[in-house]
Amino acid sequence: MWARPKQLKLRGIIGMNRRNIRYIGRYNSRRLYPLVDDKLKTKLLAEKHGITTPALIGTVSTQFGVKALGSMIAGHPGFVIKPAKGSGGKGILVIEHVDGESFIKPSGARLSIEDLHRHVSNILSGLYSLGGTPDVAMIEGLINFDEKLSEYTYEGVPDIRVIIFRGYPVMAMMRLSTAASDGKANLHQGAVGVGLDIATGTAVRGVQFDRTRRDHPDTGHELASLRIPDWSNLLELAAGCYEMTGLGYLGTDMVIDRNRGPMLLELNARPGLAIQMANGEGLRARLDLVEKQPEGVSVKERVAFSQRHFARHGELKALPEPVLAEASLST
Repeated sequence: MWARPKQLKLRGIIGMNRRNIRYIGRYNSRRLYPLVDDKLKTKLLAEKHGITTPALIGTVSTQFGVKALGSMIAGHPGFVIKPAKGSGGKGILVIEHVDGESFIKPSGARLSIEDLHRHVSNILSGLYSLGGTPDVAMIEGLINFDEKLSEYTYEGVPDIRVIIFRGYPVMAMMRLSTAASDGKANLHQGAVGVGLDIATGTAVRGVQFDRTRRDHPDTGHELASLRIPDWSNLLELAAGCYEMTGLGYLGTDMVIDRNRGPMLLELNARPGLAIQMANGEGLRARLDLVEKQPEGVSVKERVAFSQRHFARHGELKALPEPVLAEASLST
């Protein structure tokens, strides 16, 4: 079932044009983009503001430095190699554990140190960066995601996207990796998006490939029981990124580590619109309400406001199929 532009407007769905002009263009100063487009800058800024992020093992910034990778990762049971300027999950290599001289991916594929050298070299050359510019390879500690969430994902760490507008959490979803997405939490590659109730962090709706979904395609586990632990703390960390960056319209990608709790993974100054599909609701009414709020409100007060005004009940058990196609969001 395809929706007409008028129907999308009535449901409060915002498209790319409105997002770019009305919110990103008005509330995001372009001079601040480097703070979020470069993951290394984001990490250093987060540490300065007391926002928890995955541990940084080290960086490689020159082709000469690639040879030092082996000594850098020695003793680490698992790690992640990612481009500082990458986007959409491109160039992220997850090593779940080390077996002798082999480095094992979540899929079970075995890589050699030469394979890792080649991957880092590709990162440095700009293969995965925005605009193909020279990049820096970051090596981070592996996230030990909460085992309560293991049945909801496949060969990958699930992350939580929270849209922050003027410091208020306005909409959230969890992205669950699948076999189709190659273990990456990327909706365009086939990950499952699960809309989350801002008040409680519980699942309200699931989608995959633009169609509603009530269970995980690989684990078979139903989605209705999904609940994010330490939810209020996660929202406060995400909301605090407003003061940290100065960006008024922001996508925060969070993860739950079983030892360290909620952590900031990365930020996006141009967050996508598929989060509306996952929630079965448009952003416009929520953004309009936040625009009416005064400045100078504390993080805790902003989160409490959002939890009070944007609470909703789950729909997973009574959804028609299919839902609105994501392509319609460009209207």
